[in-house]
Amino acid sequence: MDFHLTIVGLLVGLLVGLTGVGGAALLTPILLFLGIQPTIAVGTDLVYNAITKVFGTWQHWRQKTVHFSIVLYFALGSIPSAIAAVHLMNWVHRHVDGADLILKKILGFALILIPLAMLAKNLLDRRQPALNRRQQVTFGQKRPILIVIGAALGFLVGLTSIGSGSLFAIALMHFFNLTGKEVVGTDIAHAFLLTTAAGLTHMSYGTVHLATVFPLLLGSVPGVLMGSMLSCKMPAALLRYVISVFIIISGIKIIQI
Repeated sequence: MDFHLTIVGLLVGLLVGLTGVGGAALLTPILLFLGIQPTIAVGTDLVYNAITKVFGTWQHWRQKTVHFSIVLYFALGSIPSAIAAVHLMNWVHRHVDGADLILKKILGFALILIPLAMLAKNLLDRRQPALNRRQQVTFGQKRPILIVIGAALGFLVGLTSIGSGSLFAIALMHFFNLTGKEVVGTDIAHAFLLTTAAGLTHMSYGTVHLATVFPLLLGSVPGVLMGSMLSCKMPAALLRYVISVFIIISGIKIIQI
């Protein structure tokens, strides 16, 4: 089983490196299809993602492409909300009949939503750079909305492990006039804090399978490096659309289980 998980990690890492698609949207359905319980799949995925984002956060911090003021206000909403979502998930798992089925349905809908969000992000990436009305508002005026957005999206991430990157990246592009590297760096730094908080909360409930995390990391680290090197030689945009369709189909299948 460890060998199989290493291969899964290698494939996920390769696709992430090639296309930039979020690893959680790829890994969570795979864990479910392998028969892992939904709460453990989510908790394991969050810890896996937190570890993988350490290196990206460090690199972007060194490159000075992280806006820590934005990260702070997103985190003020997202971290408490994600922790609350983990507590709710575990309460439902203990006290509600058919909890696994309910969580699978939620995960399925999230897996349909996130690829659509990623496609929307791609469309935003292609827009001509022009300031919109929200980007022209002062940072002080944006603080409350950043906290609210953080709370809403953080709850979804805590409940499903999905969306820590793509959804927050869309918010960053919508509210701030940042370069591509600044969007990625700020997004990764916030995602690291968010997934770490949610992952640690899952660990407190014992819903993280560390024996699954390490084989996945063993494969995903070289996979990301290989994918990043090949990205300039592969049609990343086409792959991104194909993977998005695959994730949507996975979401539909999970809903139908």
